[in-house]
Amino acid sequence: MQIITTTAALEDLVSRFEAHPYFTIDTEFLRESTFWPILCLVQLATEDESAIVDPMAKGIDLAPLFRLLQNEKILKVFHAGRQDLEIFHHLNGEVPRPIFDTQVAAMVCGFGDSVGYDTLVSKITGKGIDKSSRFTDWSRRPLSDRQLTYAEADVTHLRDVYKHLAKKLKERGREEWVTSEMEILLSPDTYFMPPENAWTRIKARNHHPKFLGILQAVAAWRERQAHRQDIPRNRILRDEALIEIASNPPKDPETLSHVRGIGHKFAEGKMGQGLLEAVQEGVALPADQAPRLPRKAPPSKGTGPLMELLRVLLKLRCEENEVAQKLVCNMADLERIAADDTADVPALKGWRRRVFGEDALKLKHGKIALSSEDGKIRIIDLA
Repeated sequence: MQIITTTAALEDLVSRFEAHPYFTIDTEFLRESTFWPILCLVQLATEDESAIVDPMAKGIDLAPLFRLLQNEKILKVFHAGRQDLEIFHHLNGEVPRPIFDTQVAAMVCGFGDSVGYDTLVSKITGKGIDKSSRFTDWSRRPLSDRQLTYAEADVTHLRDVYKHLAKKLKERGREEWVTSEMEILLSPDTYFMPPENAWTRIKARNHHPKFLGILQAVAAWRERQAHRQDIPRNRILRDEALIEIASNPPKDPETLSHVRGIGHKFAEGKMGQGLLEAVQEGVALPADQAPRLPRKAPPSKGTGPLMELLRVLLKLRCEENEVAQKLVCNMADLERIAADDTADVPALKGWRRRVFGEDALKLKHGKIALSSEDGKIRIIDLA
């Protein structure tokens, strides 16, 4: 097992990896007490070599690793890689490319919705993974042999998983299906939300422009504070406090201190002053410039039963094509299809339309029907 703790050793490792068409990669990180993840380990493997890079080693420069991640001639294989990609985007300002996510590929190949790594390894290789180090503190040094073995297994087994899924995708002609999903993971917008949009994370049901204007302003203030101090949002203020402030905007430190979770020290200090300024910014926002919550129109008569039929069809077509339902169409989009033939949803575009969308519209307009025969649901062509 190679443990890379110096820049020179990392440079040597990268020079060897650059000769390969792909490598598998995983990370271990902590995020409990910070806004940005703390990178603790990076595990890497090619066909004939594996290594663990220690980003916390004194004096190590990760520049060679970032160069490898941006080498577009080499495929980077992750499993459920969104958080790993977010870390590299934050540290290096770029998303690694090209990438292959085995969780997405597994969904395309019929392994179910968001299949876990342990399950996938077991189903494909027949091997089990020691889970005892899963919730370890990866920032503590030295790491035990058990911890390092667990970390290394995340990329060595991933080689076999990748090869199996890549072969299956090629045999079924579904490589394009995975490529289209990777575009979301490759977009920098996936990993950064402008503070002005932070209010959309908060579950609020009040549609009043004044409420939403204040909520937008105070949520943006909290987001900037979380970035600046590198602490979780809720360590500054919980969502419930922001909703209360937007519902009953305080005008001074005294009334601010009455909000649940805010004491006099906070209200009368610099944080309280900044928050009150954000409240006033929201109050002053003209109603026609306030954000809007989408109003969901009540379903028309008959939509409920139609939704149930479409759900049966979705399950049927996904089972026939051995693809995860979650990847094809969610319930919100199913409702939009029931209401509108031209709904702007993924299920009515590309490969999803071929798998489900086309038949969904036919079922909706009586061109096909569903029947039960010998305990199985079948599609009957009525055209």
